[in-house]
Amino acid sequence: MNEDIILALENVSKFFGKVIALNGVTLHLKRGEVHCLLGDNGAGKSTLIKTLAGVHTPSSGEYLVDGKPVHFESPKDALDLGIATVYQDLALVPLLSVARNFFMGREPQKKRFGLFNTMDLDLAAETSRAKLAEMGINVRDPHQPIGTMSGGEKQCLAIARAIHFGARVLILDEPTAALGVKQSFNVLRLIHTARAKGISVIFITHNVHHAYPIGDSFTLLNRGKSMGTYTKDTISKNEVLDMMAGGAEMQKMIGELEGATI
Repeated sequence: MNEDIILALENVSKFFGKVIALNGVTLHLKRGEVHCLLGDNGAGKSTLIKTLAGVHTPSSGEYLVDGKPVHFESPKDALDLGIATVYQDLALVPLLSVARNFFMGREPQKKRFGLFNTMDLDLAAETSRAKLAEMGINVRDPHQPIGTMSGGEKQCLAIARAIHFGARVLILDEPTAALGVKQSFNVLRLIHTARAKGISVIFITHNVHHAYPIGDSFTLLNRGKSMGTYTKDTISKNEVLDMMAGGAEMQKMIGELEGATI
């Protein structure tokens, strides 16, 4: 396999009983690229995300990292190889502070009274503020509850946290969904920053207008099948839109025919 490929799915299918969630999907992620995974609801994006993240095991096909086949037992196995997934729910606790959320599960420790370990809140606050600043996010008070931050700021924190803890691959699940124009721009800017650091990104979305400006390559899914992978110099934004619209329209027509009484 090409040494530039950090992660690959080769002809991967996933079955849940008689339901075919993925059907022969191939995807190659290069080092330091943003690969956009596009498709409407029901296209198979969620199943593919969870397969990449180690939640689901492929029913057939191969999953390779750095050219070697992998068989993840859990998401921890994926994290251990530097594959971090940021889901839409972000796994943040609204009542906890920015610093505590940034280090959740990996809290820096210090000795208290020389007897027992406790969380080093000052180090957590200083580190989280600095790392977020590197990503262009200025936090006034890292001790403030994260529930006071905007949706875009929370997305950026979740991404920055993954980068800080060694992610080589970022899988982002609809990171701009339900965000306003300015907040979406900030998230897209952060994706650009991650790519500049050499981090590979899989950007899952149904929004072509967000994907096309930031993406290097595009894979389109429809009903669990790949409609093809294209680089930006081989497909225009309008062509991507046409393919997605065509796939959705075809799916609608098939559904109508299946439900029709002849």
